[in-house]
Amino acid sequence: MNIVIDAFGGDNSPGEIIAGTVNAVNAEKGFTAVLVGKQDVIEEELKKYDYDKERIEILNASEVITCEEEPTVAIRKKPDSSLCVAFAKLRSDDQAKAFVSAGSTGAVLVGATLKLGRINGVNRPALCPILPTMDDGEVVFLDCGANADCKSINLYQFAIMGSVFAKAMGKENPRVALLSNGTEDAKGNALVHETLPLLYANKDINFLGNTEARDILSGKFDVIVTDGFSGNVALKSLECAVVSIMSTLKGTLTSSFKNKLGALLLKKDLYKMKNKLDYNKRGGALFLGANKIVIKAHGSSKAVTIESTILQAYRYAQAEITEKIREEISKTLANTEQV
Repeated sequence: MNIVIDAFGGDNSPGEIIAGTVNAVNAEKGFTAVLVGKQDVIEEELKKYDYDKERIEILNASEVITCEEEPTVAIRKKPDSSLCVAFAKLRSDDQAKAFVSAGSTGAVLVGATLKLGRINGVNRPALCPILPTMDDGEVVFLDCGANADCKSINLYQFAIMGSVFAKAMGKENPRVALLSNGTEDAKGNALVHETLPLLYANKDINFLGNTEARDILSGKFDVIVTDGFSGNVALKSLECAVVSIMSTLKGTLTSSFKNKLGALLLKKDLYKMKNKLDYNKRGGALFLGANKIVIKAHGSSKAVTIESTILQAYRYAQAEITEKIREEISKTLANTEQV
């Protein structure tokens, strides 16, 4: 199995990307990493590390797409960018099962759609992170930013893909909810009202109805579905809340000798909580609905995040998530045609 990595995507490329790739290769023996970008720079950077030379390949790409560029224009005008070359490799190589980038979110999504393609029947792929819940579980949350404006068919397909994803990651009968401003069916906007009957009608989805934003991390659900605008606002609000809470807690615990003593006694538990909430150790967001595994890591990712994201891509490829979504979407289309 090959995992393709954009060596020049993100704020800390290529150094942190290459370091994270080496760490991932040393941690897991089941794949070969393909680093895409300026070959001479990558080769020089790799000299710093010890690793199995047979398990890291380099694919030269002379150009880089930045976050300041308009994604569609950049994809079209920079065919030799690390992103475009990576997607060409992903499309042409049957052994290339997954792609990881910390680069421009818009460019990754446009490239995945135009260069790699969508699963047949998927109207719009969705950006899908996995978030930690208060009961030490996880919740699949989609869409978190790929589609600001959605129709009911999009949310319906998000629910199907999210449910398949959760099953592939070990949830036997994933509990699915639709994000709204109240739990009652009468609550919500026009989009929510149009989507509810579609989800209730699909008996292959364990749909429990609406949920509010305060329950995203509650552990009551395994999959939460929304449009990309609402999802992105909710996700960034959660990220900000976590950072603010951790900062406030740190300030309180270091404000006096008594508090420092208490912090010392709680040190192990505090680190456990920090690790649970730290997105750097949870990898990136999967672009569900593309023809192969595509994962977008945070733009500020350091080596530890890149390592986690590459290992995450490896797990997803092993779980055959794309193939399972393709099968489920095909079945849904067949049932619709029969009706």
